[in-house]
Amino acid sequence: MQSAPANPPSLLSLQALRKSVPGGRVLFDGLDFSLKAGEFVAVMGESGVGKSTLLNLVAGLDVADSGSIAIDGVALDTLDDDARTTLRRDRVGFVFQAFHILPHLNLAQNVALPLILQNLPAHDATRRAGEMLAHVGLKGSDHVYPRQLSGGELQRVAIARALIHRPKLILADEPTGNLDPETATRILDLFANEVRESGAGVLLVTHSNRAAAVADKILQLTSKGLTQRD
Repeated sequence: MQSAPANPPSLLSLQALRKSVPGGRVLFDGLDFSLKAGEFVAVMGESGVGKSTLLNLVAGLDVADSGSIAIDGVALDTLDDDARTTLRRDRVGFVFQAFHILPHLNLAQNVALPLILQNLPAHDATRRAGEMLAHVGLKGSDHVYPRQLSGGELQRVAIARALIHRPKLILADEPTGNLDPETATRILDLFANEVRESGAGVLLVTHSNRAAAVADKILQLTSKGLTQRD
């Protein structure tokens, strides 16, 4: 039986990444970063420094001026739009600050969406969605609609949806930015426990010290790149 490699390959690799915004302002230039499976990294920085842009680049929702991004060994710049969509669908889970829960679908249908997009039969997808909702403390709410939920409950649904297809890479953009401190703490603990059980690599961006504290490592983003915080 072969042992696991001492230095497992990077799940996410950014090399010499440069991104500017309209008007010519450079958000970052020469940014290098790598993330291995099982690592939980928080990226902090002031508003406007490019934290959300960084996540959008990693997810293939935006394009860098130069440099390279690879997920699980696959370079994004070698893929067309359809292939990027497939990679994002199969290997990435995204927790958005604004939740993006579809109001016309019930909770089970919302959470099951990633599985439906992977062509899992609807019955199986819905069953697994119910199990995932129970994991995040919403057992029995499969047929509830988003309008009936609080902000904290909606964020739990967003976490369940991001994790249900067991993605290798999880991206979280200010996942508790709209929540009160008590609810935020509960959501962060839940999120950290769920992703550690799955063994996924996590990149969380935030301006909140409370949110960053759940990570194993905290990095500061500036125009000069990423540096580790004490």
